[in-house]
Amino acid sequence: MGAHKSWAELRAEALSHPGASGAYEAARIRFEVGEAVRERRRQLGLTQAELAEWAGLKQPAVARLEGGGTMPTIPVLERIAQALEVRLSVEFHPLREAG
Repeated sequence: MGAHKSWAELRAEALSHPGASGAYEAARIRFEVGEAVRERRRQLGLTQAELAEWAGLKQPAVARLEGGGTMPTIPVLERIAQALEVRLSVEFHPLREAG
């Protein structure tokens, strides 16, 4: 029987494949955007349906976004930001400083 690999080893192995790190980074961004939208929506006491209505979207689109299942465009993010009463900010960070 072979030794079991740790999660860190499995992750490093998976990310070593060509294109995997780009897909991982895209998934991380989708997750973080969705988490930020969900957190702010809850702070305001809004339902997904209410946010969708105010942002000119459908409720399933908000659910997909909050779940990290879609990468919204900047115009969609601007509409969501306005509905959430926040300012949209997009930043670039050098890779050596990125988390």
